[in-house]
Amino acid sequence: MDTTGIGIIDGATAQVEVALPAYAADDDDVDDDVVDDGRTELLEQDDAPTDEVIDTAASEPATIHTDDVTVIPAEDAAPPAPAADDADIEDAVIVPSVTGPQPATRRAAHHLDDVDAKHAVERLRHPRPADVSLQSRRLDDFEASRETPDLLTADRLLDPAHVVRPEPEGVWQHLLYVVSGHRLNLGDSKRARARKEMDRRIAAPLTGGAKFVPVLSRKGGVGKTTVTTLLGMALADAREDRVIAVDANPDRGTLAERVGSTSGKTVRDLVRMRGEVVGFNDLSAVVARDETRLDVLASDADPRVSEAFNDRDYHDVAAVAAHYYSVVLTDTGTGIVHSVMEATLELADQLVVVAGMSVDEARLASETLTWLETNGFAEQVRGAVVVLNTSRPGTPLVRAAELEAHFRSRVRTVVRVPYDPHIAAGSAISFRELRPETRLAAREVAAAVVEGLRALSAAA
Repeated sequence: MDTTGIGIIDGATAQVEVALPAYAADDDDVDDDVVDDGRTELLEQDDAPTDEVIDTAASEPATIHTDDVTVIPAEDAAPPAPAADDADIEDAVIVPSVTGPQPATRRAAHHLDDVDAKHAVERLRHPRPADVSLQSRRLDDFEASRETPDLLTADRLLDPAHVVRPEPEGVWQHLLYVVSGHRLNLGDSKRARARKEMDRRIAAPLTGGAKFVPVLSRKGGVGKTTVTTLLGMALADAREDRVIAVDANPDRGTLAERVGSTSGKTVRDLVRMRGEVVGFNDLSAVVARDETRLDVLASDADPRVSEAFNDRDYHDVAAVAAHYYSVVLTDTGTGIVHSVMEATLELADQLVVVAGMSVDEARLASETLTWLETNGFAEQVRGAVVVLNTSRPGTPLVRAAELEAHFRSRVRTVVRVPYDPHIAAGSAISFRELRPETRLAAREVAAAVVEGLRALSAAA
């Protein structure tokens, strides 16, 4: 009987016409194949070398009443795949029309393997986003030749021939630059390069909390307040962080008068309002600021209350200042045994001792170092900076080289500040109006202080 139906051959579905004659059971070809209740089954025997045929329970021909016959090769038989979600699987089924003689056995059907691959069933799986595995990789897991973004530096990408260099500093260097139409740039002069290098030393970063630098002197009139002002201006002019100078002189201090501006507030006002300071704006109303961004906290001008400023008050002021400033300079009073000196030395990170250019002034400065060494500050003395301040015009009566040699044997750095008429006038100091050698000396003191603070932080 000829029956037309849909057959799945090697995973391909095809419309086939199959002639199914009735066969007699042959013991050589069939092994115990049984059909129950008149149902026709496809018999599989993968080991049989002969063709497998359809057997019936009776010797008479069987009549097949179904319209669809599915022929499944044994080699391709597999358990049914679990049902897939419609969102994951698309079935593209191609049902070709097969012509020509139809296979009568399973072996013949197996040879339909050679049918063009275009007749196969394509199952297209689209993974869900949840099925995608995301995995991070370290930079060193990539190929060795793969570059990271940090390699795209300006030095590598920019053409030096097209990079505009800043105008050179120096008389002849700048003149040649202008005359040549900005084509010849010889760079800065030697002095300008030295100044910029000094600025880099002063602007070096400081780690940790606020640094306290007291300026000491056992004798009045040697320029202690002047040195404090010059040091603060040099630091504030070159650094990006905040610098404050506190006038802690129990007597009438003049530090605020050296910066040319005043806020009308003093350390006594800050002590009273310390609990109300919640931001830098509150503190800005108490301090005065000069053109270099140096903030100055004045001392009390009333001699009747000046003695009330003591160690406890200094600690209160220092706690507020340390919260908003990186460097806190302290202009101490004359001598080293007054009411604020103990707290000042207790918080000190770097000492600056001022000596005058006379025999008695130099001797008192050296005795100050001795007193500090014998009272538990020997390590601070070894890292201290001594400033030889020339407060009078003309050639000093003492030999400056001998003074320097003496103090260099006891401290880390000695700097000489020359006489400057702008300072000697006693009025407000403008850092820009100082003589170049005076500004250079102030920068040297600032650089020495910063280097000492950095060395202290590195050793801690």
